[in-house]
Amino acid sequence: MAESLLEVKDLVKHYPLTQGIVFRRQVGAVKAVDGVSFDLRAGETLGIVGESGCGKSTVAKMLVNLERPTAGSILYKGEDLTKLSGRALKAVRRNIQMVFQDPYTSLNPRMTVGDIIGEPYEIHPEVAPKGSRRQKVQDLLDVVGLNPEYINRYPHQFSGGQRQRIGIARGLALQPEIIVADEPVSALDVSVQAQVINLLDRLQKDFSLSYVFIAHDLSIVRHISDRVGVMYLGRIVEIGTDSQIYNHPTHPYTQALLSAVPVPDPEARAHRERIILSGDVPSPANPPSGCPFRTRCWKAEPRCAAEVPLLAVPEAFPSGPAAHPSACHFAAEKQVVPQVPPEGPQG
Repeated sequence: MAESLLEVKDLVKHYPLTQGIVFRRQVGAVKAVDGVSFDLRAGETLGIVGESGCGKSTVAKMLVNLERPTAGSILYKGEDLTKLSGRALKAVRRNIQMVFQDPYTSLNPRMTVGDIIGEPYEIHPEVAPKGSRRQKVQDLLDVVGLNPEYINRYPHQFSGGQRQRIGIARGLALQPEIIVADEPVSALDVSVQAQVINLLDRLQKDFSLSYVFIAHDLSIVRHISDRVGVMYLGRIVEIGTDSQIYNHPTHPYTQALLSAVPVPDPEARAHRERIILSGDVPSPANPPSGCPFRTRCWKAEPRCAAEVPLLAVPEAFPSGPAAHPSACHFAAEKQVVPQVPPEGPQG
């Protein structure tokens, strides 16, 4: 098993809610991330999936220090990034870079492509002397599939897919070991998505990269990921290899997500069990007690309201393909379809 490059332990990010104009006081907190733990191994891709608002992007921002955690630790090769500052933090940050979601807002429209990709060299001049920077930028453009002669063009002269390639080139400039990709293809057309995913796959092999790949499209995550973590309301509720998550899900939320994935085969679609969740996602400012998923779960019992389930291998599956961590008191490999009432008025 490859060594862990990154270890995230009990990561928490709470945003305070305040009242008052002159005398402001905290009256609560939005629990965007509420105790997330995972590790990233050398050369692998860890996919993180979940509904919008579950905390995926907040985790990404904390990994690259765009947000400071409320609690918890982020260990890079054993060194806690949350305790670093100044030069020590700057030296480590070049090894963890980010590709942002929106290629239209993540690139400065007043800067040329050459300036955008070359800007990291201004911050870390030890990576590339001034005389070699232009050539390095052109090499990076070539690596991501763009014409090196585009170096003096501006972002508005490129399509969305080309802009995302520019963002990827910028992320590669400092020769990082880890790239955090925050929904890098969600703003692109489907045909372009495939091109960018294939590019990321090739770059991983060529440059020995490790990815934290965040997305809400389960099909894309399955294509690129070695392991997958499923988030719900600020917590990881299930994590395992792509085969374990997609073929042997044990958490009810994961089972519901997978049942909603479109199936192109009409015959298979007709025989597939569909899980329809009731209710809405609770507010992160006022999450349920105990299990965060219990208000929408068909397996919920009084124990679920009283006890927070640990992310651990279910007792029912001590070994085999279903033996992977799941935060559910009643984890089961077999999907149990809830009884959904017919549409229309009742009674």
